[in-house]
Amino acid sequence: MIRPVARQDLPGLVRLLRWMDASPERGVLAPEARDPEGLAEELEDGLVLLREGEVAGYVGLYPFWDGAALEGPLAYGREDLFPLLQAAEARASELLLERLYAFPREENRTLREVLEEAGYDLLHLTYFFVKNPGGLDYPPPQGVVIRRGFPGPGVYRELYRESEEGWALRLKWTDEELLEHFHDPQVHLLVAYRGDRPVGMAEVELEDKEASVAYIGVIPEARGQGIGRSLLSEAARLAQKKGASLLRVRAHDHEKGALELYRGLGFSLEEAVATYAKELRARR
Repeated sequence: MIRPVARQDLPGLVRLLRWMDASPERGVLAPEARDPEGLAEELEDGLVLLREGEVAGYVGLYPFWDGAALEGPLAYGREDLFPLLQAAEARASELLLERLYAFPREENRTLREVLEEAGYDLLHLTYFFVKNPGGLDYPPPQGVVIRRGFPGPGVYRELYRESEEGWALRLKWTDEELLEHFHDPQVHLLVAYRGDRPVGMAEVELEDKEASVAYIGVIPEARGQGIGRSLLSEAARLAQKKGASLLRVRAHDHEKGALELYRGLGFSLEEAVATYAKELRARR
């Protein structure tokens, strides 16, 4: 039986989430709370699968990009993953959503196989690395300066378009969305200039004692000169100034230069997450 989450399901859902936490091979995007009260506040549109009255599986949806992201599906038994996916897709159709995304950990071969059998396509793998922000001191190359601040929507889009090879999400943002995002006091943009021309950038997001480099990129003709390394060094300096004790970076599997940079600078791999997507109906 699959039905919407009810308050009496929350203790069982906590047990399911803690079971997931015990092994990376079960990992998937899931609710953050690990207590019934926290889940009651966090959950928005979730479904549970019950066996003999006990929670045996879970899947949730929340708005994401041009569709919805799945929390899960998560289940003790492989046989319950596909019914949970079907239930989530039925709910997405009710909401007139066109696309669903799923985010299992790279090691979660069971769920990845089920997703692929259900028609989900692998978009990419994202690798997350962490390091203490200290010890990164790499000045920019001669003729390059790094300045903090948003250069305006037009300049930002052009720099993003030139430096990003396979990820065009930000190009869809309106001027107002970009301005609102970079007006957030916890979001900082570092831009590398050669003369008056922007040649690279790094976006840093702060939360508690952590700093995340949400994006870093250098235009093709300026690569291999140490600009990416100096942007990362400036991001680490900013993180320390703001009191962060952990610097987190990420790169997709196609970003070979960034992956080599992070490994070469002593970052440790924290986790790898696969991004899957499925079209539910034709786009208008």
